[in-house]
Amino acid sequence: MQHRMGDFWFRLMALEYRIKSRPASVLRELEEAGVRRGMRVLDFGCGPGRYTLPAARIVGSEGKVFAVDVHPLARLTVQKAAYRDGLANIEVIDSDCATGLGPQSVDVVLLYDTLHDVVDKDAVLKELRRILGPVGRISYRDHTLWGEPLLALMRGNGFFPVEQELRSALVRKMVMLRGA
Repeated sequence: MQHRMGDFWFRLMALEYRIKSRPASVLRELEEAGVRRGMRVLDFGCGPGRYTLPAARIVGSEGKVFAVDVHPLARLTVQKAAYRDGLANIEVIDSDCATGLGPQSVDVVLLYDTLHDVVDKDAVLKELRRILGPVGRISYRDHTLWGEPLLALMRGNGFFPVEQELRSALVRKMVMLRGA
C-alpha cells in the first residue's frame, strides 16, 4: 500500500516539475539508467510523467513504457500527455504494488522519489525483482530514503548496487542491478 497524496498536493507537485524540470537533465538521467531504444521500462510512481514521456521517446515504437501510479490524476495526466504527443508506446497501470506484468518482462525500472511513500517496501521490491529481466536495472533516487538503510533494504530483497553517485547533499541516485 502506498500513501496517496491529495489532489491539491499532486497538482502543486506537477506544477513544480514543469517549472523546475530541465529536459537535458532528465534525458541524462535516463541515459545513465541505461534506457535505450527498444527497451521495456517501468516508471514506478510515475506522477505527472516527468520521466515517462522522455523514456517513451527514447525507447521508440519498438519499446514500451509502463507508467504505474496509485493516483488517478497521475494516470490521467500521463494518458493525456501521451495522446497529445502521439506516444502510443505508454501503458498506464493503476497500482501501488502489483503491476500485472509477466516475469522478467522489464529491462529498466525507474524508482524516483517514491519508495519512501510505500508502506510495504518489501512487497514492492519483490514485485520489481519478479518483473526485471536477468540483467535488469533499477535506477533509484529518493530525497528521504538512501544510504545504509536503503542498501540493507535492497540487499534484503535480492538487489545489489552496481553504481552510486552523489548528486548533492540532499539527493542521491543509485543504479542497481538485479541479483542472481
